[in-house]
Amino acid sequence: MTTATWRPRRARVIPYVLAVVVVAGMVALAVGMPSNWALGDRIGLVVIGLIVAGILHILARSRVIADDRGVTVVNGLRTHEYDWAEVLGVSMPEGAPWPTLDLADGSTLPAMGIQASDGDRARYAVAELAALVHERGEAHDG
Repeated sequence: MTTATWRPRRARVIPYVLAVVVVAGMVALAVGMPSNWALGDRIGLVVIGLIVAGILHILARSRVIADDRGVTVVNGLRTHEYDWAEVLGVSMPEGAPWPTLDLADGSTLPAMGIQASDGDRARYAVAELAALVHERGEAHDG
């Protein structure tokens, strides 16, 4: 099996565009401030812009990766790795923002790497992941 990776399209593009706008705006603001602003104040504005860009990057890095070993879900700052036998199913009810993985320990995990806002692309990704969970999970049972 080759590695399959799903990433949201809109939920990735929008934060990166906003990050560029915020950093460019803060640099322009720092350069355009009155002369009574100290260098440290100007640098502080740029640093704030970079911090905001970093937070937006954290939001945009979500993804779901399926490979021979199992499923890896990256949601913001947390990365979760599961063997195929630990993932029982995938569901994305109508109106849900992203799918959830049903885990063998009875818990669920949001898979924010697939976003409903991507429409048909998201539905196809959920179907692919569900098929892999069904195929791989059953392969380990026998």
